[in-house]
Amino acid sequence: MASKMNQKDILARFYDDGVSTALFEQGAVSAAYGCAGGQQVYTLWQNGDALGAKDVDRMVRLLDLAAETGCPVVTFYQAAGAKLAEGLDALTASAKLNAAIAKVSGVIPQVAVVLGVCGGSSALAAANADVCIMAEGAELFFTPPFTSAAKGDKVEGAGTAAAAAKAGVAAIVAPDAAEAAAKAARIVGMLPSNNLAGPACFDFEAPAAAFKDGLAPEKAAAALVDAGSAVELYAGFGKNVYTALATIAGEAVGVVVTGEKLCHSCTSKASRFVRLCDAFSIPVVTVVDTEGFVPSAADDIAGGMREAARLSATYADATTARVCLLAGKAVGPVYIALAAADLKIAVEGCVVSPLEPSAAVSVLYKEELDASASIPAATQAKAAAYAKDVCSAQAAVAAGAADMTCAAAGARSAVVAALDILRTKRASRLPKKHGNMAL
Repeated sequence: MASKMNQKDILARFYDDGVSTALFEQGAVSAAYGCAGGQQVYTLWQNGDALGAKDVDRMVRLLDLAAETGCPVVTFYQAAGAKLAEGLDALTASAKLNAAIAKVSGVIPQVAVVLGVCGGSSALAAANADVCIMAEGAELFFTPPFTSAAKGDKVEGAGTAAAAAKAGVAAIVAPDAAEAAAKAARIVGMLPSNNLAGPACFDFEAPAAAFKDGLAPEKAAAALVDAGSAVELYAGFGKNVYTALATIAGEAVGVVVTGEKLCHSCTSKASRFVRLCDAFSIPVVTVVDTEGFVPSAADDIAGGMREAARLSATYADATTARVCLLAGKAVGPVYIALAAADLKIAVEGCVVSPLEPSAAVSVLYKEELDASASIPAATQAKAAAYAKDVCSAQAAVAAGAADMTCAAAGARSAVVAALDILRTKRASRLPKKHGNMAL
């Protein structure tokens, strides 16, 4: 908790070689500047006391300074709320902070590290960061759990790091404060310093295992990215989609790998992640191998249709380099949503189709199938032939649904080549204030 946090030790874990320069140290908030993960970065540290208007004004001032100098900001959250004695001054200060966070969003990376209590307006600020990291034992909430429980709304684990991860707010949960700081340094090092800087580059080693059909999402990603480079985000949310920052051939990328079926949480997670990558021109590599969106009216009502539309719009709107690896099934709406890419690579053996092959042949060859001795067996045979002749990797290239093919073992080399082709990509949008995707 806040009283046990050692600022000096934790910032020493965050900054390279433990070296930083203090900027201001009065009040409940202090700031520092140094290098973390090889990147110049500012930090804001809350010492656990209640925040006054002057404390919040210092946070706003640092965000402005960071935007002017093009450096990321990492805020360590732990505060006993606002100073109620200041009344509306505290409220208006929090509103200014929220406005400042929104103003520099997409200009410089913002990372929130929640180490202690973070509630109300502070929780709003932390959740608005590009990446939110929590230490186990920290608390993040709008409504204090004990207040909800007193009103009969008692939820086990409310306000915990695990609950924030399950809700898709905490991107990473670390075992303790020191590890949370180390994770923040790793994330900062992988992100560009600002929206005008190029992607970070690193020394690398090729992965030990080769890509092949049928791998679980995490293993599929590991077979494509550089060994030991992946930092998974949102592991506790939308578990049928894997999202991670990693490097491929030494260049920082965002990786999205689909699982068996995609629910509304999965698509929301992928949209959020791709939006982050696009804001800072981090190339996105998407691996598509899925049965599709969950065929469920309940999931539609829970937001499935809205989130699928959001996912489709997010990919289509992104101007960063986008590579799509069609590694398995990419049928109908899933192809439309996820294959909005600059280069699409079809892996031999994949199935790219507007409709499931079995459903397609049941329409195209209905009379022939009805006349067969065994409709299920005939349908299965016809669907296999249809998938091979009409939905194959080669057919996808011929139809313009993909740009190139590769063997599964050559998937990493194909992705590396595609990223190299797109290294000098330049794109501009039509003049507009902003799009109106289904948020």
